[in-house]
Amino acid sequence: MAKEKKQEGGSGAALKPPVSPLRVHYREKVLPELMKEFAFSTPMEAPALTKIVVNMGVGASTKEAKALDNAVRDLTIITGQKPVITKSRKAISNFRLRQGVNIGCKVTIRGERAYHFLDKLITVVLPRLRDFQGLSQKSFDGRGNYALGLKEQLVFPEINYDTFDKIRGMDIVICTTAKTDEHAKAFLKKMGMPIRDK
Repeated sequence: MAKEKKQEGGSGAALKPPVSPLRVHYREKVLPELMKEFAFSTPMEAPALTKIVVNMGVGASTKEAKALDNAVRDLTIITGQKPVITKSRKAISNFRLRQGVNIGCKVTIRGERAYHFLDKLITVVLPRLRDFQGLSQKSFDGRGNYALGLKEQLVFPEINYDTFDKIRGMDIVICTTAKTDEHAKAFLKKMGMPIRDK
């Protein structure tokens, strides 16, 4: 009986999300444009999205355990994945922080989910930012990755104003296969990221 249930349910892995329109846009339009612009010999050389890491720090969790639970809840709603708890690597006396204390949570999104999240970030979240005038081009790390910070989780439409307890910021790192900032910038701009030229 147990074997039958296991076969019916499979390995217990979550169902794959449908193909993102942004991935289709990448294959049909962005990839050929990048191949032509930078004279790549194969599609494998062209920049592509590998993963997106969303990190939410919760300083109050050292004093209030519920703050961390609420941060985990918010990040789960935003990304559709269960976050992992991040711990402090070393003790910092000025902040009354001991080593190994829970200080936040993070999610690593890959594959189709990463394209869906990037699509939502570009089309829904960034336009909802107050006085938004584009993203800085100085946030590349030199290895093809781009980092941006959001001051509040309320810019995500999934967060209910009636249930959230406090405003929390988050860091979002978009990781690509690009080997230079120039390639990464061209890739993200063609994908729709509103990166300023200056």
